Amino acid sequence: MIANFNDVFAELKAGGICKKMVAAWAVDEHTIEAASKAVDMGIVKVVLVGDEQLIREVCAKIGADPAKFEIVHEPVELKAVAKAVQLVHDGEGDVLMKGLCSTDKFLRAILNKETGLLPPKGLLSHVGVIENPNYHKLIFLTDMAVIPAPDFRQKVKMTGFVTDVARAFGIAKPKVAFIAASEQMLDSMPACMEGAMLAKMCDRGQIKSCIGDGPLALDVAIDAESVQIKKLQSPVAGDADCLVFPNIESANVFWKTNSKLATGVRQAGMLVGTKVPCILASRADSVDTKLNSIAEAVMFVK
Repeated sequence: MIANFNDVFAELKAGGICKKMVAAWAVDEHTIEAASKAVDMGIVKVVLVGDEQLIREVCAKIGADPAKFEIVHEPVELKAVAKAVQLVHDGEGDVLMKGLCSTDKFLRAILNKETGLLPPKGLLSHVGVIENPNYHKLIFLTDMAVIPAPDFRQKVKMTGFVTDVARAFGIAKPKVAFIAASEQMLDSMPACMEGAMLAKMCDRGQIKSCIGDGPLALDVAIDAESVQIKKLQSPVAGDADCLVFPNIESANVFWKTNSKLATGVRQAGMLVGTKVPCILASRADSVDTKLNSIAEAVMFVK
């Protein structure tokens, strides 16, 4: 069982899995260092798209051999992002990664109707993975970065995305908690009503290959003691693999609370719904988070 990111890297190494990753405007230390470590692990071959002089300067600064990368010289940021997406669109990469470019430029290229990576009528969403030492396994969650206020149909698709990622990590039938402010059925809270409807769709196989329950407050979703105290009967409560949040605010606050207030937390995140997984790490994210995100994406395409 994969319980943490060390297990993820071990799984990839044991399986001899290596994919091709294209990094857009990859001219910053964290992106290049994470890519360098991933190459050393043997899990990716990397194309860095950006200003070659800047890339070589960063490689010299961090002690990375530029010969381990394929460098595509494009000194203009916007053109570099477009070039990276074009390469993946044309089948020259299995994973796309955001470098130092802004998120809006990255997304604009991905959503380009001619050269982008989102299928017609597709839904772009985000799936994160959290390793928290206070929980007994990885937590998969959605959506903390892309969809501000998902409607019901979008939540159905988001559930499919997050469970697909969980299955790629070896969880045959993920346990999904539909998060609300309460586990009670309160008609005054739309998240409670929709959580119950989504859970019933899981029961009936309309959302496939998962076990769902909702509404569930966060405490009973991930804490067995809270489940016992509240005497809640649930196949998911206290042991959730996946958390589907009702809106971007709640998911984003959970994500950042883990990263800023919990010691020993490790994280990863990527865009899904696209033709290939796209790593949407913040420019301020650590090398570890970016490396974990590379591993998440490679697991998803294996």
